[in-house]
Amino acid sequence: MTNGVLILGFGGPTPGCCGRKPDCRLAGGAGTGAPWPDEAACFVSGILGDNPARAARVEAVAAHYRHLGGFSPYNDRTRAQAAGLEAELARRGRPMPVACGFRHWRPWIGDGIAELAARGCTRMTLLVMAPHQSSVSWDWYLKAAAEALPTVPGAPAIAGVVQPWFEHPGLVAAVAGRIRAATSGWSAERFAAAELVFTAHAIPQPVEQSSPYRRQIEITARLAAEALGHPAHRVAFQSAPDDSRIPWSSPTIQQALTDAQAAGRTEAVVQAVGFLVDHTEVLWDLDHEAADHARTIGLGFTRAGCVDDHPDFIAALADRVLAAG
Repeated sequence: MTNGVLILGFGGPTPGCCGRKPDCRLAGGAGTGAPWPDEAACFVSGILGDNPARAARVEAVAAHYRHLGGFSPYNDRTRAQAAGLEAELARRGRPMPVACGFRHWRPWIGDGIAELAARGCTRMTLLVMAPHQSSVSWDWYLKAAAEALPTVPGAPAIAGVVQPWFEHPGLVAAVAGRIRAATSGWSAERFAAAELVFTAHAIPQPVEQSSPYRRQIEITARLAAEALGHPAHRVAFQSAPDDSRIPWSSPTIQQALTDAQAAGRTEAVVQAVGFLVDHTEVLWDLDHEAADHARTIGLGFTRAGCVDDHPDFIAALADRVLAAG
């Protein structure tokens, strides 16, 4: 038997038709039924369920993608993580094919399963690319994989699921390493005086209350702050819709920055601990909206990168994959 690893991720728009709708105009001009003007609008509409009532929200979010070039670096960055993991497993003497399957763009989850089958895998371990668990992240990916499995001829059997790794030392070391890189050259006094703010994607509060999501984020943030020897940090949330009728996770990143300034801080170092790659939600919500807010209130703002393919993070994934069997 040959084991493989299927990375389950969100996905992001890349050039060309994603194949989600057979009549899409992006497929080559023949389709007339799809209303989307470009890949970004199609991507966001797919997330929101192609609901005409959400057209204004679709356009608002798609505009963020267009501002940043129209596409997302998510897929390429996640593939780099997959390549790093495959290389690390081989280095440890446990070579396994690693494929990506995305929930909202090609390669779809079924495509990732088919790739592993084509590479000779008869078993696969599922790796959810979400550091913290909730029904709208972790559970959602596993359900999507289970639904895609019977659609792929010769699909590998699921051998196991990688267990949560929100407190793995490798993840913590990678987060701390990105913050050290972002503050390279700072004096110890300047770093100690800055507020560390760790962000994650907001989720509906009813979902948050029924999951370990917030607690796990707080643990990752605390461990990273401790690794840095930093006396103070905050947890904040980003990317919540502005048209929801129910409350989402709080405080927002903007509120956390305001609170830091009110507490006497003159600058903040922000790291998106709930996101694994620097993709559009991070680039827009932090590098544009949060940074603009910090400038408005006169607070210094430094953004540390996501873990991406940091060697310590890739090693952490390898540890968990091998532990999953």
